[in-house]
Amino acid sequence: MSPEAGAGVGSPEYVSVPAPAESYGAGGGAGALRRIALPHADADAESSSGMAEPGRNHVSGPPDRFEADLGAVALITDRGLVHARNEDAVAAGVGVPAPGRPQVTVVTVCDGVSSSPNPQAASGTASRTGVDACLSALAEGRSAEDAATAGLAAAARAVRDIAAIDGDSPSCTYVAAVVHDDGAGTATITVANVGDSRAYWLVPEDAEHGAHDAVSRRLTLDDSWAQALVDAGAMDETAAMTDPRAHTLLRWLGADYDQQPWSTRSVQTFRFTGPGVLLLCSDGLWNYLPDPVALAAIATAKPAAAAARDLADFAVQCGGGDNITVALVPVGAAGQA
Repeated sequence: MSPEAGAGVGSPEYVSVPAPAESYGAGGGAGALRRIALPHADADAESSSGMAEPGRNHVSGPPDRFEADLGAVALITDRGLVHARNEDAVAAGVGVPAPGRPQVTVVTVCDGVSSSPNPQAASGTASRTGVDACLSALAEGRSAEDAATAGLAAAARAVRDIAAIDGDSPSCTYVAAVVHDDGAGTATITVANVGDSRAYWLVPEDAEHGAHDAVSRRLTLDDSWAQALVDAGAMDETAAMTDPRAHTLLRWLGADYDQQPWSTRSVQTFRFTGPGVLLLCSDGLWNYLPDPVALAAIATAKPAAAAARDLADFAVQCGGGDNITVALVPVGAAGQA
């Protein structure tokens, strides 16, 4: 998150490769679970020069890009070309479906606010805690909307707790999705967001036109100055994004904001029939490519892991001015090998 945007506590161990399956309560509809979080815990160390260098490997020192492919979701986070460290984070949990049950995938993307202290602590804590709380709620048999709200609330508390522990008050954005895929090409998707990290539903160019499911669209609304201008009818989205304050956040997770930072429109549920791909991303991607149709052209052209890599590469090639994080969840044939 760029500086102009608004002013791991209690989490299990995460690894940079898919973890062995862990037991998962039957109430969530899954028999086993794989979890992952990126980047590595030590990936926020700055390069020896403290400045990014152009090229395939953007900086010396820790790796600049972390990738994972869990089949049901592909994840990638990249430092970009400008920032000396990656302040984004992404986490996911994939349930192995029990017979007759839909597959459950939970994924979060968080973007640390650079103007706050230790922003990578906020994003890493929020992403991991959000996934854990969502999965726990699903295992208790709660609805997807309740689980998404529980994940958001737990993430907000965990970020606030950082200030109580070390005195810093880091902050971050948050977008999460709970995906129930019936295995027959239809998925129920519940999204939750605070800030300006986004969720999109993207369909292939050759999908049948006219059907509601066959329209690429943004699923979340930003909590930003630009969106407030649009909501007020003062400007259309294109004009609002040219305002100098466009990226200023109006809501975020952090001790310097409300204990309940979400609004009544933060949690929404959709039902889509594929082929299609759910995209969660930080503004390091959508700043360069906000249009859903343009995103879909890349996101649905290859299997999810390769498409996620292409999206991140696109943002880097456009200048890589911010950290870039992408999560793709394929539904139906799109984005699958």
